[in-house]
Amino acid sequence: MASGESTSRTVSALHPRTASPCRTPIRGEQISGGMASTGGGISDEVPIFHAENLTSNVKSINYSRTFLSIISGVVAGIWGFTGLTGFVFYFLVMIVSSLGLLVKAKFSVHTYFDSWNRILLEGVNGGLMSFVLFWTFFYDIVHIF
Repeated sequence: MASGESTSRTVSALHPRTASPCRTPIRGEQISGGMASTGGGISDEVPIFHAENLTSNVKSINYSRTFLSIISGVVAGIWGFTGLTGFVFYFLVMIVSSLGLLVKAKFSVHTYFDSWNRILLEGVNGGLMSFVLFWTFFYDIVHIF
């Protein structure tokens, strides 16, 4: 591969968070100090974060959590969940979505995100408001009206 060519690897909507200014590393290569090296290298160097990829990955998590919150709110309302049962259902859906995101990232969280909290907790509180809105709306439509 010529040094001027650039490649892009993605796992569907997820992008690796570290990248060289010139190209994405090939499997087995490490990025250190902006240059790709195979193995060796100085271990004290900080990897370069590709801000656009990290931001895109966080947006993907927020969009998927919001969508799942709306869908789970509709399902909880139609099924007639009330009280704590609805909230337990919401948190179960969020746990399943976190597991799905882990599988999507091939359990290599630090390749796509800066911490585990991004994949486990990002968007859970914001999605809770959407869940409650659609849960109460569809509960009212199906069971009260």
